[in-house]
Amino acid sequence: MREPDLRDLQAFVAVARSGNFRRAAREQGVAVSSLSQRLKDLEEQLGVRLLNRTTRSLALTEAGELLLARLGPALGEVSAAIDQVRGLHEVAAGRLRINAPPPAVDLVLAPMVAPFLAAHPRIELEIVADSGFVDIVRAGFDAGIRYGEHLAQDMIAVSLGGEQRYAIVASPQYVARHGRPAHPRDLLRHACIRTRFSSGAMLDWEFEKDGHVIKLSPPAQLIAIYSGLAFRAACDGVGCWATFDGYVREAVAAGTLVSVLEDWCPPFPGPFLYYPSRRQPPPALAAFVAFVAEWRKRGSTAG
Repeated sequence: MREPDLRDLQAFVAVARSGNFRRAAREQGVAVSSLSQRLKDLEEQLGVRLLNRTTRSLALTEAGELLLARLGPALGEVSAAIDQVRGLHEVAAGRLRINAPPPAVDLVLAPMVAPFLAAHPRIELEIVADSGFVDIVRAGFDAGIRYGEHLAQDMIAVSLGGEQRYAIVASPQYVARHGRPAHPRDLLRHACIRTRFSSGAMLDWEFEKDGHVIKLSPPAQLIAIYSGLAFRAACDGVGCWATFDGYVREAVAAGTLVSVLEDWCPPFPGPFLYYPSRRQPPPALAAFVAFVAEWRKRGSTAG
């Protein structure tokens, strides 16, 4: 025997509380005959009579009174829960977990955090900086941030902004002592500051000019995971550092660092926010996607 349908239970509560089939049918938005059939089905499923009905009156049986006493508050909680979930589409709330590589966190996400949370104070935002490739679904993230070449095909991807570029920098003192590299291969004779990712990988440095691509692995005077350490070492004259332009733009403008090989460092597309393809994303994620679209629109207008 199948379990009672929620609509049958709602029909019973409506009839019991109104004491009238016609009034209850009007409240439920159904025909009287349909409501009567639901009550009949419910009584057959439970194996007890819930209502004593005559042409003139309607009264609850003992079983009906017991069911109404327990069912009324429960259905009220169900209704309140549904209203609350529906309300999240109007006022986004809940936790939003995003996994992203550190440069995307520092240079792209960080400026968005304060205005996003000011617009959505009921959202709890958690950002995990991770240079490894994480299965965001398995790891419990709502979304991730990656560059285009590393995006899975079954994900929805949303651009987070404009182009970025790498920069090769060194201190003025280092350049004065060791000379200014004129070609990427000159770096093979220089001390360099390399980055090792959490996965253990240390990527080649890649350059491009006029359709020619050069990849090389220069000697490492220092290997660092933390960008703050690499930045300080470059300023202190340890060697040449390859990093995102956004990390060093102000230092280059101030003369603390010198940018070299600029014509070999073309711009490339910025990172993408990606998340699983599904009909309705969680309200907090939907709010962030909408915020990103507006953020990009303001950025392009300002530019």
